[in-house]
Order: sequence, then structure tokens, then C-alpha cells
Amino acid sequence: VVANGEYVRADRLAALARAADLIIAADGGANWLAEVGIRAHVLIGDLDSASPAAQRALREAGCEVLRFPAHKDETDTELALAEAAARGAEQITLLGAIGGRIDHTLANILLLAMPRLAGVPTYIYDGQSWLSLVRGYAAIRGAVGDLVSLIPIAGDAEGVLTEGLEYALHGETLRFGPARGISNVLKSPEASVTVQ
Repeated sequence: VVANGEYVRADRLAALARAADLIIAADGGANWLAEVGIRAHVLIGDLDSASPAAQRALREAGCEVLRFPAHKDETDTELALAEAAARGAEQITLLGAIGGRIDHTLANILLLAMPRLAGVPTYIYDGQSWLSLVRGYAAIRGAVGDLVSLIPIAGDAEGVLTEGLEYALHGETLRFGPARGISNVLKSPEASVTVQ
């Protein structure tokens, strides 16, 4: 899913998008896709941000367009994530979710908690960092020394147990607000987080 945020490391993001089985442009995400020459399979939203040139390029390439009214309860990114889940996505990566308007950035991060995404591994990638929601258990893979931050977003996270991280948690509580879970470090290529 490609949203209308910032693309700081565009080469990394473009490589990931090119490898995807299905690309859904959330309205203005179509502009970046057209700029880097990547064809979306679906363009979804009220189309107030996608340029006429980007819309034309996607339509000419056979892109399916799902247009919604401007007055709606969902953001275009929320519609795109729901569409990906409805089409049976086994994993979703959201690009362009960060940057620009802070309200959209926060909303996009919180979209990871959408009930429709339960059971579908969903990630936000900005070209440097991966962001996901831990729903009970998560495996974390990376290189030894990579940073891992654990941030509670819906109140306190209780019974947090970690393995493979430098600063281990043994069934402890990460409180909503304080930054205790920031900048932990991978001690092995795979770690795990369990939240009771």
C-alpha cells in the first residue's frame, strides 16, 4: 500500500514496491508511483491528491480505480489497507505513511491496530525503519546491533517478555507515556516479544 507521505530513501522503497504481488495506491501515493515508474494495480480514494497526470498514467497501464466521495469517515490510506485485507493479503507493507502532516502520520501508525488487519502481518516501512504492532507475540529479525523500540500505544503494556534483546524484560509493564522501551538492541539475528 502506497500512501501520500514522504519518500526519503526512495530507492529502497521503490525496490520493495517493485517486488510486491499487489500494489494499491492510496490517492496521492499514485504521484510517487508515477514519478518512479511503478504501476499500481489499484488506485483508491477520493482522488483529491492524485495528480491528473498520475491518474492518467495508471489508468493507461490498466490500473483499477476505486473512487470514493470526499465526505467519508475513512482516510484514503485506511481504505487502501482495508482493500488489501479484503483481497486476501498475507502480508501488507505500507509505504509513504510517515512525514508531511503529523495528524496523518499518527493516524497511519494507529491504523496498524485496525481490527480488519488482525491476523495479517502489517508493517510500515520508511526506507530506514520498520514499524509493526505486537498482538500478543512478535518475532523480530535483523542484524545484531539493530535498534528495537517497544512503545505502548493503547495504555500500559503488561506482562512484556523479551528474548534476544540487550535490555531484557521479564513479564514487566511498559507504561503508556514514559519512553522506557526506546532503543533496545538486538543481541541475535532473531528476537521475540510477548505481551500478556
